[in-house]
Amino acid sequence: MVPETVFRNARIVLADDIVTGSLLVRDGVIAAIDPGTGREGEDMSGDYLIPGLVELHTDHLENHYRPRPGVFWDPLAALHAHDAQIAGSGITTVFDAVRIGSDVDLPDMLAHAQKLVDAVRAGQQAHWLRAEHFIHLRCELPSHDVVDHFDALADHPSTRLASVMDHTPGQRQFRSLEAYKNFYASQMGSNAAEAQAYLDARLAEHERYSGPNRQAIVSRARTMGIALASHDDATLAHVEQAEADGVAIAEFPTTLEAAAAAHEAGLSILMGAPNVVRGKSHSGNISATDLVAAGLLDILSSDYVPFALLQAAFVLPSRVAGLDLPRALATVTRNPARAAGFDDRGEIAPGKRADLVRVAADGPLRAVRGVWREGQRVS
Repeated sequence: MVPETVFRNARIVLADDIVTGSLLVRDGVIAAIDPGTGREGEDMSGDYLIPGLVELHTDHLENHYRPRPGVFWDPLAALHAHDAQIAGSGITTVFDAVRIGSDVDLPDMLAHAQKLVDAVRAGQQAHWLRAEHFIHLRCELPSHDVVDHFDALADHPSTRLASVMDHTPGQRQFRSLEAYKNFYASQMGSNAAEAQAYLDARLAEHERYSGPNRQAIVSRARTMGIALASHDDATLAHVEQAEADGVAIAEFPTTLEAAAAAHEAGLSILMGAPNVVRGKSHSGNISATDLVAAGLLDILSSDYVPFALLQAAFVLPSRVAGLDLPRALATVTRNPARAAGFDDRGEIAPGKRADLVRVAADGPLRAVRGVWREGQRVS
Protein backbone atom coordinates (compact mmCIF):
# COMPACT_ATOMS: atom_id res chain seq x y z
CA MET A 1 0.00 0.00 0.00
CA VAL A 2 1.29 3.48 -0.90
CA PRO A 3 1.85 5.26 2.48
CA GLU A 4 0.75 8.73 1.35
CA THR A 5 -0.77 10.28 -1.77
CA VAL A 6 -2.01 13.78 -2.53
CA PHE A 7 -4.57 14.69 -5.20
CA ARG A 8 -4.57 18.42 -5.98
CA ASN A 9 -6.63 20.81 -8.10
CA ALA A 10 -9.73 18.59 -7.90
CA ARG A 11 -13.44 19.32 -7.65
CA ILE A 12 -14.01 17.20 -4.56
CA VAL A 13 -17.62 16.05 -4.15
CA LEU A 14 -18.45 15.87 -0.44
CA ALA A 15 -21.68 14.69 1.15
CA ASP A 16 -23.34 18.10 0.80
CA ASP A 17 -20.93 20.31 -1.12
CA ILE A 18 -18.33 20.51 -3.87
CA VAL A 19 -14.99 22.10 -2.98
CA THR A 20 -11.98 22.79 -5.16
CA GLY A 21 -8.80 21.77 -3.44
CA SER A 22 -6.61 18.84 -2.49
CA LEU A 23 -7.13 15.54 -0.76
CA LEU A 24 -4.55 13.66 1.33
CA VAL A 25 -4.63 9.86 1.52
CA ARG A 26 -2.56 8.10 4.16
CA ASP A 27 -2.39 4.30 4.54
CA GLY A 28 -5.48 3.78 2.40
CA VAL A 29 -7.65 6.22 4.36
CA ILE A 30 -8.67 9.82 3.66
CA ALA A 31 -6.57 11.91 6.04
CA ALA A 32 -7.39 15.51 5.08
CA ILE A 33 -9.32 17.71 2.66
CA ASP A 34 -7.90 21.17 2.02
CA PRO A 35 -9.58 23.92 -0.03
CA GLY A 36 -7.24 25.82 -2.33
CA THR A 37 -4.07 24.80 -4.13
CA GLY A 38 -1.49 24.78 -1.36
CA ARG A 39 -0.46 21.12 -1.47
CA GLU A 40 1.79 19.46 -4.01
CA GLY A 41 0.62 16.20 -5.54
CA GLU A 42 -1.02 14.56 -8.55
CA ASP A 43 -2.80 17.26 -10.55
CA MET A 44 -6.45 16.42 -11.22
CA SER A 45 -6.68 19.35 -13.70
CA GLY A 46 -10.04 20.46 -12.29
CA ASP A 47 -11.70 17.06 -12.74
CA TYR A 48 -14.23 15.73 -10.24
CA LEU A 49 -13.01 13.51 -7.41
CA ILE A 50 -15.91 11.43 -6.12
CA PRO A 51 -16.31 8.43 -3.77
CA GLY A 52 -15.94 4.97 -5.27
CA LEU A 53 -19.33 3.70 -6.43
CA VAL A 54 -21.10 0.95 -4.50
CA GLU A 55 -23.11 -1.51 -6.63
CA LEU A 56 -25.64 -3.78 -4.89
CA HIS A 57 -27.23 -5.62 -7.83
CA THR A 58 -25.53 -6.36 -11.13
CA ASP A 59 -26.17 -9.35 -13.39
CA HIS A 60 -23.06 -8.50 -15.37
CA LEU A 61 -20.90 -11.40 -14.12
CA GLU A 62 -23.53 -13.86 -15.34
CA ASN A 63 -23.53 -12.14 -18.73
CA HIS A 64 -19.78 -12.70 -19.07
CA TYR A 65 -20.11 -16.32 -17.92
CA ARG A 66 -22.97 -17.00 -20.34
CA PRO A 67 -22.36 -14.63 -23.26
CA ARG A 68 -24.71 -16.56 -25.55
CA PRO A 69 -27.49 -19.11 -24.93
CA GLY A 70 -25.80 -22.47 -24.39
CA VAL A 71 -22.29 -20.94 -24.26
CA PHE A 72 -20.52 -20.98 -20.87
CA TRP A 73 -17.19 -19.19 -20.43
CA ASP A 74 -14.40 -20.08 -18.04
CA PRO A 75 -15.66 -18.59 -14.72
CA LEU A 76 -12.32 -17.05 -13.71
CA ALA A 77 -11.92 -15.47 -17.15
CA ALA A 78 -15.50 -14.22 -16.97
CA LEU A 79 -14.80 -12.71 -13.54
CA HIS A 80 -11.61 -11.05 -14.82
CA ALA A 81 -13.48 -9.36 -17.68
CA HIS A 82 -16.35 -8.38 -15.41
CA ASP A 83 -14.04 -6.97 -12.73
CA ALA A 84 -12.11 -4.89 -15.27
CA GLN A 85 -15.31 -3.31 -16.57
CA ILE A 86 -16.71 -2.78 -13.07
CA ALA A 87 -13.58 -0.98 -11.87
CA GLY A 88 -13.28 0.92 -15.15
CA SER A 89 -16.80 2.23 -14.55
CA GLY A 90 -15.81 3.66 -11.16
CA ILE A 91 -17.29 0.87 -9.03
CA THR A 92 -15.03 -0.06 -6.11
CA THR A 93 -17.49 -2.22 -4.13
CA VAL A 94 -19.73 -4.62 -6.02
CA PHE A 95 -22.31 -7.22 -5.07
CA ASP A 96 -22.32 -9.78 -7.88
CA ALA A 97 -25.87 -11.04 -8.31
CA VAL A 98 -25.88 -14.82 -8.82
CA ARG A 99 -29.22 -16.36 -9.69
CA ILE A 100 -30.16 -19.54 -7.78
CA GLY A 101 -33.03 -21.90 -8.45
CA SER A 102 -33.19 -24.18 -11.48
CA ASP A 103 -35.68 -23.78 -14.34
CA VAL A 104 -36.42 -25.36 -17.72
CA ASP A 105 -33.77 -23.19 -19.37
CA LEU A 106 -31.02 -24.13 -16.88
CA PRO A 107 -32.06 -27.32 -15.05
CA ASP A 108 -28.81 -27.58 -13.06
CA MET A 109 -28.44 -24.00 -11.88
CA LEU A 110 -26.45 -24.87 -8.76
CA ALA A 111 -23.49 -26.14 -10.80
CA HIS A 112 -23.32 -22.80 -12.64
CA ALA A 113 -23.89 -20.67 -9.55
CA GLN A 114 -21.23 -22.61 -7.64
CA LYS A 115 -18.65 -21.92 -10.35
CA LEU A 116 -19.33 -18.18 -10.22
CA VAL A 117 -19.29 -18.00 -6.43
CA ASP A 118 -16.08 -20.07 -6.27
CA ALA A 119 -14.47 -17.76 -8.83
CA VAL A 120 -15.31 -14.65 -6.78
CA ARG A 121 -13.98 -16.22 -3.61
CA ALA A 122 -10.80 -17.35 -5.39
CA GLY A 123 -10.26 -13.86 -6.76
CA GLN A 124 -10.70 -12.37 -3.31
CA GLN A 125 -8.30 -14.83 -1.70
CA ALA A 126 -5.62 -14.27 -4.36
CA HIS A 127 -6.00 -10.46 -4.16
CA TRP A 128 -6.14 -9.90 -7.93
CA LEU A 129 -9.56 -8.28 -8.13
CA ARG A 130 -9.63 -4.53 -8.76
CA ALA A 131 -12.96 -3.92 -6.99
CA GLU A 132 -14.04 -5.50 -3.72
CA HIS A 133 -16.57 -8.21 -4.55
CA PHE A 134 -19.39 -9.72 -2.52
CA ILE A 135 -22.15 -12.18 -3.41
CA HIS A 136 -25.82 -11.28 -3.80
CA LEU A 137 -27.98 -14.40 -4.11
CA ARG A 138 -31.00 -13.81 -6.38
CA CYS A 139 -33.44 -16.39 -5.07
CA GLU A 140 -36.07 -17.39 -7.66
CA LEU A 141 -38.85 -18.51 -5.32
CA PRO A 142 -40.97 -20.66 -7.72
CA SER A 143 -37.99 -22.98 -8.30
CA HIS A 144 -38.19 -26.37 -6.61
CA ASP A 145 -34.53 -26.41 -5.53
CA VAL A 146 -33.85 -22.77 -4.62
CA VAL A 147 -33.64 -23.47 -0.87
CA ASP A 148 -31.08 -26.23 -1.45
CA HIS A 149 -29.04 -23.79 -3.53
CA PHE A 150 -29.25 -21.17 -0.81
CA ASP A 151 -28.00 -23.66 1.77
CA ALA A 152 -25.06 -24.54 -0.48
CA LEU A 153 -23.91 -20.96 -1.11
CA ALA A 154 -25.02 -18.71 1.73
CA ASP A 155 -22.77 -19.74 4.62
CA HIS A 156 -19.67 -17.72 3.70
CA PRO A 157 -18.52 -14.16 4.58
CA SER A 158 -18.66 -13.15 0.90
CA THR A 159 -22.44 -13.71 0.81
CA ARG A 160 -23.90 -10.51 2.26
CA LEU A 161 -27.23 -10.00 0.47
CA ALA A 162 -30.14 -12.13 -0.75
CA SER A 163 -33.17 -11.02 -2.75
CA VAL A 164 -36.46 -12.89 -2.89
CA MET A 165 -38.00 -12.70 -6.34
CA ASP A 166 -40.82 -14.21 -8.35
CA HIS A 167 -40.97 -13.75 -12.12
CA THR A 168 -44.20 -15.73 -12.54
CA PRO A 169 -46.48 -14.35 -15.30
CA GLY A 170 -49.11 -12.05 -13.85
CA GLN A 171 -46.93 -11.27 -10.82
CA ARG A 172 -44.79 -8.27 -9.88
CA GLN A 173 -42.53 -7.27 -12.81
CA PHE A 174 -44.76 -9.07 -15.29
CA ARG A 175 -48.27 -8.12 -14.24
CA SER A 176 -48.95 -7.85 -17.97
CA LEU A 177 -48.96 -11.27 -19.63
CA GLU A 178 -48.04 -9.62 -22.92
CA ALA A 179 -44.90 -8.13 -21.35
CA TYR A 180 -44.01 -11.58 -19.98
CA LYS A 181 -44.56 -13.23 -23.36
CA ASN A 182 -42.38 -10.66 -25.08
CA PHE A 183 -39.57 -11.03 -22.53
CA TYR A 184 -39.57 -14.85 -22.56
CA ALA A 185 -40.60 -15.38 -26.18
CA SER A 186 -37.59 -17.58 -26.98
CA GLN A 187 -38.55 -20.07 -24.24
CA MET A 188 -42.30 -20.27 -24.75
CA GLY A 189 -42.54 -22.32 -27.92
CA SER A 190 -43.55 -21.47 -31.44
CA ASN A 191 -47.34 -21.75 -31.23
CA ALA A 192 -50.18 -20.75 -28.92
CA ALA A 193 -50.55 -24.20 -27.35
CA GLU A 194 -46.85 -24.40 -26.44
CA ALA A 195 -46.92 -20.88 -25.03
CA GLN A 196 -49.97 -21.65 -22.91
CA ALA A 197 -48.37 -24.86 -21.61
CA TYR A 198 -45.29 -22.86 -20.61
CA LEU A 199 -47.43 -20.28 -18.79
CA ASP A 200 -49.47 -22.98 -17.02
CA ALA A 201 -46.30 -24.70 -15.79
CA ARG A 202 -44.89 -21.44 -14.39
CA LEU A 203 -48.16 -20.67 -12.58
CA ALA A 204 -48.24 -24.18 -11.07
CA GLU A 205 -44.67 -23.77 -9.77
CA HIS A 206 -45.61 -20.45 -8.20
CA GLU A 207 -48.59 -21.97 -6.39
CA ARG A 208 -46.58 -24.90 -5.09
CA TYR A 209 -43.21 -23.42 -4.18
CA SER A 210 -43.14 -19.63 -3.83
CA GLY A 211 -44.71 -19.29 -0.38
CA PRO A 212 -42.80 -22.06 1.42
CA ASN A 213 -39.52 -21.14 -0.28
CA ARG A 214 -39.81 -17.50 0.74
CA GLN A 215 -40.49 -18.43 4.33
CA ALA A 216 -37.50 -20.79 4.42
CA ILE A 217 -35.02 -18.35 2.84
CA VAL A 218 -36.14 -15.40 4.97
CA SER A 219 -35.71 -17.50 8.11
CA ARG A 220 -32.24 -18.68 7.08
CA ALA A 221 -31.09 -15.19 6.09
CA ARG A 222 -32.18 -13.74 9.40
CA THR A 223 -30.32 -16.43 11.32
CA MET A 224 -27.14 -15.92 9.26
CA GLY A 225 -27.21 -12.11 9.34
CA ILE A 226 -27.62 -11.78 5.56
CA ALA A 227 -29.41 -8.61 4.46
CA LEU A 228 -32.66 -9.15 2.57
CA ALA A 229 -34.10 -7.41 -0.46
CA SER A 230 -37.56 -7.78 -1.96
CA HIS A 231 -37.86 -7.66 -5.73
CA ASP A 232 -40.41 -6.01 -8.03
CA ASP A 233 -42.95 -5.16 -5.33
CA ALA A 234 -46.11 -3.96 -7.09
CA THR A 235 -48.82 -3.73 -4.40
CA LEU A 236 -49.36 -2.71 -0.79
CA ALA A 237 -49.62 -6.40 0.10
CA HIS A 238 -46.16 -7.04 -1.36
CA VAL A 239 -44.66 -4.24 0.73
CA GLU A 240 -46.44 -5.39 3.88
CA GLN A 241 -45.00 -8.85 3.36
CA ALA A 242 -41.51 -7.39 2.85
CA GLU A 243 -41.82 -5.36 6.04
CA ALA A 244 -42.97 -8.40 7.99
CA ASP A 245 -40.02 -10.39 6.65
CA GLY A 246 -37.50 -7.81 7.84
CA VAL A 247 -36.49 -6.77 4.34
CA ALA A 248 -34.05 -3.81 4.21
CA ILE A 249 -34.09 -2.99 0.49
CA ALA A 250 -36.98 -2.76 -1.96
CA GLU A 251 -35.48 -3.55 -5.37
CA PHE A 252 -37.19 -2.20 -8.48
CA PRO A 253 -40.71 -1.49 -7.17
CA THR A 254 -42.93 -1.45 -10.25
CA THR A 255 -45.57 1.06 -9.13
CA LEU A 256 -45.69 4.43 -7.38
CA GLU A 257 -48.03 2.89 -4.80
CA ALA A 258 -45.49 0.23 -3.85
CA ALA A 259 -42.59 2.69 -3.78
CA ALA A 260 -44.48 5.09 -1.52
CA ALA A 261 -45.44 2.28 0.86
CA ALA A 262 -41.87 0.99 0.96
CA HIS A 263 -40.59 4.48 1.75
CA GLU A 264 -43.16 4.85 4.53
CA ALA A 265 -42.05 1.49 5.95
CA GLY A 266 -38.42 2.61 6.07
CA LEU A 267 -37.11 0.37 3.30
CA SER A 268 -34.31 1.66 1.07
CA ILE A 269 -35.69 1.88 -2.46
CA LEU A 270 -33.40 0.68 -5.26
CA MET A 271 -33.99 1.26 -8.96
CA GLY A 272 -32.00 0.64 -12.13
CA ALA A 273 -29.58 3.25 -13.45
CA PRO A 274 -30.34 2.15 -17.05
CA ASN A 275 -33.94 3.17 -16.34
CA VAL A 276 -32.65 6.70 -15.58
CA VAL A 277 -30.36 6.84 -18.61
CA ARG A 278 -33.06 5.55 -20.99
CA GLY A 279 -35.81 7.55 -19.31
CA LYS A 280 -38.01 4.49 -18.85
CA SER A 281 -38.17 0.87 -17.69
CA HIS A 282 -37.36 -1.85 -20.24
CA SER A 283 -40.47 -3.75 -19.05
CA GLY A 284 -42.84 -0.78 -19.02
CA ASN A 285 -42.94 -0.17 -15.26
CA ILE A 286 -42.50 3.11 -13.37
CA SER A 287 -39.68 5.49 -14.28
CA ALA A 288 -36.81 5.75 -11.78
CA THR A 289 -36.53 9.47 -12.52
CA ASP A 290 -40.16 9.95 -11.47
CA LEU A 291 -39.35 8.25 -8.16
CA VAL A 292 -36.36 10.55 -7.62
CA ALA A 293 -38.58 13.59 -8.26
CA ALA A 294 -41.10 12.23 -5.76
CA GLY A 295 -38.41 11.71 -3.11
CA LEU A 296 -38.90 7.95 -3.26
CA LEU A 297 -35.53 6.67 -4.46
CA ASP A 298 -32.48 5.95 -2.30
CA ILE A 299 -30.21 3.74 -4.39
CA LEU A 300 -29.35 3.19 -8.04
CA SER A 301 -28.03 -0.09 -9.40
CA SER A 302 -26.29 -0.57 -12.74
CA ASP A 303 -28.27 -3.82 -13.17
CA TYR A 304 -26.97 -4.90 -16.60
CA VAL A 305 -24.78 -1.92 -17.77
CA PRO A 306 -21.95 -1.09 -15.31
CA PHE A 307 -21.20 2.41 -16.62
CA ALA A 308 -24.88 3.37 -16.30
CA LEU A 309 -24.33 3.87 -12.56
CA LEU A 310 -22.00 6.85 -13.00
CA GLN A 311 -23.84 8.08 -16.07
CA ALA A 312 -27.19 8.20 -14.28
CA ALA A 313 -25.81 10.02 -11.23
CA PHE A 314 -24.45 12.83 -13.38
CA VAL A 315 -27.59 12.98 -15.55
CA LEU A 316 -30.11 13.21 -12.71
CA PRO A 317 -29.47 16.83 -11.61
CA SER A 318 -30.38 18.04 -15.10
CA ARG A 319 -33.64 16.07 -15.02
CA VAL A 320 -34.92 16.62 -11.48
CA ALA A 321 -35.46 20.18 -10.29
CA GLY A 322 -33.65 21.00 -7.05
CA LEU A 323 -31.43 17.91 -7.08
CA ASP A 324 -27.73 18.72 -6.81
CA LEU A 325 -24.76 16.53 -7.71
CA PRO A 326 -23.81 15.51 -4.14
CA ARG A 327 -27.32 14.18 -3.49
CA ALA A 328 -27.45 12.46 -6.87
CA LEU A 329 -24.10 10.78 -6.23
CA ALA A 330 -25.30 9.63 -2.81
CA THR A 331 -27.64 7.19 -4.62
CA VAL A 332 -24.59 5.34 -5.97
CA THR A 333 -22.17 5.83 -3.05
CA ARG A 334 -23.24 6.61 0.51
CA ASN A 335 -26.79 5.24 0.39
CA PRO A 336 -25.98 1.77 -0.99
CA ALA A 337 -22.97 1.54 1.35
CA ARG A 338 -25.19 2.17 4.37
CA ALA A 339 -27.90 -0.20 3.13
CA ALA A 340 -25.27 -2.94 2.86
CA GLY A 341 -24.00 -2.25 6.37
CA PHE A 342 -20.76 -0.43 5.46
CA ASP A 343 -19.88 2.75 7.38
CA ASP A 344 -16.27 2.92 6.17
CA ARG A 345 -16.92 3.95 2.55
CA GLY A 346 -19.29 5.76 0.20
CA GLU A 347 -18.28 9.29 1.19
CA ILE A 348 -15.26 11.57 0.93
CA ALA A 349 -14.53 12.49 4.53
CA PRO A 350 -11.57 12.11 6.91
CA GLY A 351 -11.37 8.57 8.27
CA LYS A 352 -13.24 6.97 5.35
CA ARG A 353 -11.63 4.50 2.96
CA ALA A 354 -9.83 6.15 0.09
CA ASP A 355 -12.07 4.58 -2.56
CA LEU A 356 -11.97 7.36 -5.14
CA VAL A 357 -12.87 8.03 -8.76
CA ARG A 358 -11.56 10.78 -11.01
CA VAL A 359 -14.30 11.85 -13.43
CA ALA A 360 -13.80 14.17 -16.40
CA ALA A 361 -15.28 17.59 -15.74
CA ASP A 362 -15.58 18.42 -19.44
CA GLY A 363 -16.46 16.66 -22.67
CA PRO A 364 -19.52 14.91 -24.09
CA LEU A 365 -19.36 12.17 -21.43
CA ARG A 366 -18.35 12.09 -17.76
CA ALA A 367 -15.54 9.65 -18.50
CA VAL A 368 -13.66 7.80 -15.75
CA ARG A 369 -10.02 8.91 -15.73
CA GLY A 370 -8.76 7.04 -12.68
CA VAL A 371 -9.96 4.72 -9.91
CA TRP A 372 -8.37 4.08 -6.51
CA ARG A 373 -9.35 1.46 -3.94
CA GLU A 374 -8.00 2.07 -0.45
CA GLY A 375 -5.54 4.50 -1.98
CA GLN A 376 -4.18 2.03 -4.53
CA ARG A 377 -4.80 2.78 -8.19
CA VAL A 378 -6.81 -0.05 -9.79
CA SER A 379 -7.90 1.53 -13.08
